[in-house]
Amino acid sequence: MIYKFRVILDAEEDVFRDIAIKDDNSLEDLHNTIVNAFGFDGSEGGSFYTCDENWTQDEEIPLFDMGDVPGEQKTMADYPLSSILDEQNTKILYIYDPFSMWTFFVELAATEEEDESDEKEFPVLMFAHGTLPSEAPVKDFNAPISKDDMFGDFDDDYDDDDLDMFEGDDNFSDFGYEDEY
Repeated sequence: MIYKFRVILDAEEDVFRDIAIKDDNSLEDLHNTIVNAFGFDGSEGGSFYTCDENWTQDEEIPLFDMGDVPGEQKTMADYPLSSILDEQNTKILYIYDPFSMWTFFVELAATEEEDESDEKEFPVLMFAHGTLPSEAPVKDFNAPISKDDMFGDFDDDYDDDDLDMFEGDDNFSDFGYEDEY
């Protein structure tokens, strides 16, 4: 089976690549294909993240095992594409260079049966649109937020009576401390 992906840079300008790759290739193969398709030198690592239909980030799948116990953490090489993506689960996030945070939306756009008579080598870059900026687009993690947005639905159910338990007792023995102060 051939998987056809659209890989979109998370940026204001439209920058994307369409890639075809075999479903039995690994996430590491997809990582290498994305790195080449966008012209990165490949010297930085990356991670895929499973996600839901709304692109909400979930489980990290890193390029390298960075766990405390060697071999305990699964890496991109351990996951064939077909084990993560199919016609129901079509989206995955990809971050190249965790310091610069090049962020990509990777979506399985189509699947096709492999044509045995076609001698095309896979993976293959099928289409490229837009030019990669010289630096990773900056994310606005500090978007302005009002107090109403933060506390609008928060009801403070504490009142002065709740604080009476702390009044007039300088003895901390109830908490395992002696009166040393």
